[in-house]
Amino acid sequence: MKERKKERERKKERKKERKKERKKERKKERNVVVRKVGERKKERKKERKKERKKERKKERKKYRVRESRKEK
Repeated sequence: MKERKKERERKKERKKERKKERKKERKKERNVVVRKVGERKKERKKERKKERKKERKKERKKYRVRESRKEK
């Protein structure tokens, strides 16, 4: 009887330990996902910045063309 009781307790302890380990693993996985989202956000920001830069460059070019025509 005592042996069975001890075995049950050991099983319960093992179960709790496994549960904790799984929880830690899941947490790590979530952190990885969060990092990826942050990276995507940074990439999008960079892309937008490049697009704006191109647009500004085009605007400047148009303005220069207008000025050169006026001078002639």
